Amino acid sequence: MTNEIVNNIENDIEIDASAISQPVRDVLDKALEGREITQMEAVTLFKANGHADKQAIYHAADLLRQKANGDLVTFTVNRNINFTNVCYMGCKFCNFAKRADEEDAQWHSVEEVLRRCHEAWDRGATEVCIQGGLHPKLPGTYYEELCRAIKAEIPDMHLHAFSPFEVWYGASKSRKPYREFLQGLKEAGLGTMPGTAAEILDTEIRKQLTKDKLSTEKWVEIIRTAHEVGIKTTATIMYGHIDAPEHWAAHIDLLRSIQKDTGGFTEFVPLSYQHVGTALYTENPGKVRMGPSTDEIDKMHAVSRIMLHGLIDNIQVSWTKLGPDHAMAMLNRGANDMGGTLMEESISRAAGADHGQEITAYELTQIVRASGRTPARRSSDYRILDIYDDHDPQPLAPLIERGDKDPLDFLKMFPDASSGLEAAE
Repeated sequence: MTNEIVNNIENDIEIDASAISQPVRDVLDKALEGREITQMEAVTLFKANGHADKQAIYHAADLLRQKANGDLVTFTVNRNINFTNVCYMGCKFCNFAKRADEEDAQWHSVEEVLRRCHEAWDRGATEVCIQGGLHPKLPGTYYEELCRAIKAEIPDMHLHAFSPFEVWYGASKSRKPYREFLQGLKEAGLGTMPGTAAEILDTEIRKQLTKDKLSTEKWVEIIRTAHEVGIKTTATIMYGHIDAPEHWAAHIDLLRSIQKDTGGFTEFVPLSYQHVGTALYTENPGKVRMGPSTDEIDKMHAVSRIMLHGLIDNIQVSWTKLGPDHAMAMLNRGANDMGGTLMEESISRAAGADHGQEITAYELTQIVRASGRTPARRSSDYRILDIYDDHDPQPLAPLIERGDKDPLDFLKMFPDASSGLEAAE
């Protein structure tokens, strides 16, 4: 027994290290010694409730974050584009999908998608993140044609697009094997893929989330195939509904095993379930939770950092799910990336999230600096493009009117940070 975690806590944070339970202490010692923790050891961390245990977990995650990433906190300047909200798959946790005959159903033309891409480029975006519903009239060739159209007009724009569910749909419509379909997307200009549609990679849980959702086995097959043809992806989890710590640990362990084989994941993104208006919650209010608790959110970011250390070293926090204040707090729970500026966001808003659609690059730098870290702009594949150690990005007005909501309002609680920000400007 090295008591690594006890030594670190006694040096760095003010809690009674003797109050850390032995099971938690053993797991964290193992992690800090550079050894991989098991799935069941991760469950031990997820279930920890004592104050000293939780603080020890967060501190261990922060130490591993610092070892992997130093004090840089990254973000990308990007724009979300959801080209259609028409979808008939019936995912019970989704409030975004519409039927084609509903009044607010949308399907943007290629010309409209291009207009939004140009608008994003003019605002400094280096990436567009493109996803959409599975429209019954959408041809299988649409995905490749959209990539070619964007790259023809803006060749340097990185295309981060199409979930594994969309790949399954496009390949099925085109009657092509996944490998051939993905190779075509790559040749058309697709750079990376979002690893969404994962939810919880557990068969029984997925059956309760939707009738027709992509199976765990198909999701894994498509992700592995994408990695094999040279398309890197993100990895996600959507948690806080009918799931439990055992499911979370198994999900992250599966991602870890894929990464050992392919090395194709760029980051891991915890996505907290948004319950408002979703059929999953309204039809089962006594069974389905209203999203994860604050402790569960904190532990998800920390334990994922501990489980994935040395394999997936970028843990991204979703400010659209948590809000900028809670997102900033996750930078002390193992997270090192703030995601993107987004510019527009539909899916989380449709499920009740009210944290806005855009945080500008300038605003993100202020949030990161207030956390005591150094902000840096990155590419989609995590190359550092600019480090804001002695300068700021150009301030921009938000693309979409946000009313009286200011994502920096919460920083008024940190007067020391505010004076430091003024000095940096």
